[in-house]
Amino acid sequence: VQLVESGGTLVQAGGSLRLSCVASGTIFNIKTMGWYRQAPGKQRELVATLTSDSSPNYADFVKGRFTISRDVWNTVSLQMNSLKPEDTADYYCNADVQSIDYSSAVVNYWGRGTQVTVSS
Repeated sequence: VQLVESGGTLVQAGGSLRLSCVASGTIFNIKTMGWYRQAPGKQRELVATLTSDSSPNYADFVKGRFTISRDVWNTVSLQMNSLKPEDTADYYCNADVQSIDYSSAVVNYWGRGTQVTVSS
């Protein structure tokens, strides 16, 4: 299973970006997909996740500014509005995947990340 992120770039403070992540490979079911981020010198942290029944979970620091969605079963997007310089980080896609059927073990996968830089 591979997760490939896209959409990261340089943007001015107050601007918007949309990140996307596509999962491919031997996939029967994706239970949860989400986004994490890691700023230089800091630990990776949760940004937002979305379960297969469309229940979102957001970090407090993005509530009201970011929206996570799964428009396609194997794709998760993150609409980021009102970006701040402190949002600068590498953003990583994450997914809990069952490969064969509903009794398969749930395996967690990470993408390689996409860089978001917000200038002040």
